[in-house]
Amino acid sequence: MAYSQFDHFLQEATYRDQESESTLDGDSLYGLYTSWCSLSSSAPRTEHSFWAAMRLRVGPGQGLRMKGPAAADYILTSYPALL
Repeated sequence: MAYSQFDHFLQEATYRDQESESTLDGDSLYGLYTSWCSLSSSAPRTEHSFWAAMRLRVGPGQGLRMKGPAAADYILTSYPALL
């Protein structure tokens, strides 16, 4: 089975967490994706394509959390006061 850019993103930058109430919201998930694209030298797809792909891969109630280098990049970029 061939994996798409979106599959690689989900595998490398997220993990599923149905237990937590503090999972990624939409803006954070897309921001994490753009950070992942930057770090992996991948051209980000359109936001419309991203959300269409996420609807196919992440079902309702399947909360996602950040992990890996893209998570650190996203957090540092989004919250520069942490530096």
